[in-house]
Amino acid sequence: MKTLFIILAQSNTGAVILILALLLVAAIIGYLTAWFYAKSVYTPIIKGLEAEKADLLKQVTGLKDDLNKLNGKVDKLNEKIGKLEEEIAEKDKEIKHLKKSKK
Repeated sequence: MKTLFIILAQSNTGAVILILALLLVAAIIGYLTAWFYAKSVYTPIIKGLEAEKADLLKQVTGLKDDLNKLNGKVDKLNEKIGKLEEEIAEKDKEIKHLKKSKK
């Protein structure tokens, strides 16, 4: 077994394998470092955005409730308008009838 390591240490193949192994280890270390750094930097930002999203969803819910209330008021006012238009039509008929009866 020692002879295998000695042969690998003295040959170009051994050097290439060693270089590739060291590059692989360096790549793994770099990847893990970048991952932990990104996690530490972006985790608070993500939590802040999630809190803002929750607040915005509450606002949207409140606005939908307000919209429903306002739609109800509009419907009531449209009903009043309809009744008033009917009253106006009746009053116009009465006015025309009274004008005809005066003549």
